[in-house]
Amino acid sequence: MASVNQLSVGWERCEWDASGQPMSRRERAESRGSYLASVPPDIAGLQFDVPSDVAAAAEDALIEVSRFDAELAASLPAADGELAPLAVVLLRTESASSSQIEGVTAGAKALAIATLNESSGQNARLVAANVDAMQKAIALADELSVDSILAAHRALMHDQSYARPGLVRDGQVWIGGGPTSHTATFVPPRQERVPALLEDLVAFCRRTDIPVLTQLSIAHAQFETIHPFNDGNGRTGRTLVHAMLRRSGVTRRLTVPLSAGLLTDTPAYFAALGSYREGDPAPIITQFSRAAFAAVGNGRWLVTDLIGIYDEWQQILPSRKGSAARRLLPHLLSQPAVTVAHVQQHLGVSQPAAQRAVDQLVGAEILKQISTGKRDRVWIAREVITALDDFAARTGRRS
Repeated sequence: MASVNQLSVGWERCEWDASGQPMSRRERAESRGSYLASVPPDIAGLQFDVPSDVAAAAEDALIEVSRFDAELAASLPAADGELAPLAVVLLRTESASSSQIEGVTAGAKALAIATLNESSGQNARLVAANVDAMQKAIALADELSVDSILAAHRALMHDQSYARPGLVRDGQVWIGGGPTSHTATFVPPRQERVPALLEDLVAFCRRTDIPVLTQLSIAHAQFETIHPFNDGNGRTGRTLVHAMLRRSGVTRRLTVPLSAGLLTDTPAYFAALGSYREGDPAPIITQFSRAAFAAVGNGRWLVTDLIGIYDEWQQILPSRKGSAARRLLPHLLSQPAVTVAHVQQHLGVSQPAAQRAVDQLVGAEILKQISTGKRDRVWIAREVITALDDFAARTGRRS
């Protein structure tokens, strides 16, 4: 088993050149001389001595995630692929917590409208684009290679050149502190070490002799320690978590908001990363276990809400079975904003038939028009919007 000394990051002294950087006299004085950069250990071949209670809790959490994933197909009416609302709200939470767009939020209504490519706010368009990018990145990352990690980063950061999309960082980065690494909370390794460290991480991720939740917890902590990119590390690292869940067969239909749950208690999460860097992986495994239980509980709550909404719709909609209006109902659970053109394309019906379906749903008070005028009209399923916003509020609730 790996000892604490084997797992702990080492440190190396590096020279810092602050010439040409704008900063105050105090900052310049603090940044004189060399600084210490971390040297993470290779983990591909290590064995991890995890306390039995921590390992048992992780196994219970993983079983719960897998059970929830299986429940989803049986409990919800057929929608498009995985339950899109969970993916959307997950990305709303994930994206808002990422460094590049810290604080960017958009309600479920704005997100649903943004996915129609209709007029919407900048925040909603940004988060909707990140939802699409994350879904593509998870598909790219299923093979788990350095190239697929780079491809995931490229998909997530494709329009942000400063982040060098799809390329490892070309300079020193640091977490917290001021304009230099001297006062940082943590300094990741020098850029020259990153390629070899990523290769080692991928070799660790491909192992099949480590319990899945323990493995992805350690992989996440190691990725955050390496911090391989100029920006977008958080989102890319969370993609890796979801790809590992898919690769292991734990999830097949659902992007469980497991890693986003870590951020509901940020002090505990950052403390767990610190413990990992000091050689103790147990706290980060515990944080992932707690996040998994929270994510499943919240997800079940949302599914219950959506099933109740759907059952009520079935009762109040007067149109016959097989009608366009009834066939649209499951789709509204995953896309609660529609236009006539969207309905026409989704159902494969004529424009008049799509309009009749919308009119019937408006008459049953399932849909409500939110735009004015006769052109480019948008209708929303308000009850679904409310359920999604409630889900997001629970997911993002800080302890």
